[in-house]
Amino acid sequence: MSAALIAQSAPPGLVVETMPSAERAKIDAAAEKVLATTGVPSATLAVVEHGEIVYTHAYGDARLSPKLAATPAMRYSVGSISKQFTAAAILLLEQQGKLSIDDPVSKYLPDLTQAKDVTIRMLLSHTSGYQDYWPEDYLMPPMREAVTAQHILDVWGKKPLDFEPGTKWQYSNTNFVIAGRIVEMVSGEELMPFLQEHIFKPLDMEAVWNSDAKKLGDTDAEGYIRYALGPLRPAPKEGKGWMFAAGELAMPAYDLSQWNISMMNRSLLEKKSYDEMAASVKLKDGTDSHYGLGIFVRQYDGHVLWEHSGEVSGFTAENLVFPDDKIAIAVLTNQDAASAGSGIARAVADLVLDTAAGKTPSSAELTQAKQIFAGLQQGKIDRSLFTDNCNAYFGDQALEDFKNSLGPLGEPSSFTQGSESLRGGMTFHSFAVKFDSRPQTLRVTTYTMPDGKLEQYLVEPVE
Repeated sequence: MSAALIAQSAPPGLVVETMPSAERAKIDAAAEKVLATTGVPSATLAVVEHGEIVYTHAYGDARLSPKLAATPAMRYSVGSISKQFTAAAILLLEQQGKLSIDDPVSKYLPDLTQAKDVTIRMLLSHTSGYQDYWPEDYLMPPMREAVTAQHILDVWGKKPLDFEPGTKWQYSNTNFVIAGRIVEMVSGEELMPFLQEHIFKPLDMEAVWNSDAKKLGDTDAEGYIRYALGPLRPAPKEGKGWMFAAGELAMPAYDLSQWNISMMNRSLLEKKSYDEMAASVKLKDGTDSHYGLGIFVRQYDGHVLWEHSGEVSGFTAENLVFPDDKIAIAVLTNQDAASAGSGIARAVADLVLDTAAGKTPSSAELTQAKQIFAGLQQGKIDRSLFTDNCNAYFGDQALEDFKNSLGPLGEPSSFTQGSESLRGGMTFHSFAVKFDSRPQTLRVTTYTMPDGKLEQYLVEPVE
């Protein structure tokens, strides 16, 4: 189902409850527990399964005085989750032939420090060396006054680099202010209208708000701050301009989920653009940064995860996308410097991933993978299941090592099937194996030939 069709079928107030009630109850309990523990005033979430929004809900009070209960239709600031939209704008311009992400910054902003040595790709992957203008988790006095993007570039974009371009990874909001200015210079449009025309409108993200330009309205969530364990207080608002291209967006969790669906379905950008966005950038020495273009690229219990959090004054957010599983969780909260959004998102991810695995009947591949694993724990295999190459891999030494390392772990507490894809004329499968005796998940990967024989059966720890 397309993102547009999903949006049209959403009931008023962006309330979606197609997920079974028992599963909703578990999610509600997890979210309410996190809010009670952290004291964060409210949260709103949206869950995607099978590439469709199946649940939206809100918890707590979006405003404390006078009290106003949170609803799924309310907008919350998403902070740095905005960065992936700036990255998408750059990739759209690359698709149009107007720039390359490997262009040097000097082509557009030659006055910045070492601009000829820094590429747009380095900006979007935080490998440029430009110093972050806002690493703090609170609002400093100068940031309460309006500023221009050019001022940020003149101050932080002209400082000596923190490291030579491409040699380290260091998160920096300055990178995305530079990228946002490049979007405007190349497109001839201001950033927000460009995003509206090319991203938000096509995806029916109808409620997106530019909170850099104007504070959220009375029917949206209000942001709060807490000093140590003191009472919640209204958070101060950033001056106009400080969130440009790096954290300016606000929206309901439903709208963010429309974007998540488009990411998983690769429905808005070209394939090459999604490949570039989701490719974890390597440093010059080959070290993996675990960051693509505007998103972290990670593993989560054996699942591929695209992740980003967000924080601006009064708000924190967490966005998890599991592209191979067609699952996504967006959680928005209205207190800054708080862990509730991340805590809720990960609790929900564990529930949804486990439930999704439980919904899938035990496939032949899963049953076979379990049986082979149990045999390897005893140093035994049925060689009729494997190709000559794989049988050669399972020599005497390999079988002894499998037995000695896997046998003591005992019976797995869970053995779940993950991604499936085609490669080299074979079918690839991955499986996540957990044990009560071991905190680290194991990953099993297999390649199956057209005749059903296994060309690969590997076991490795997940990072």
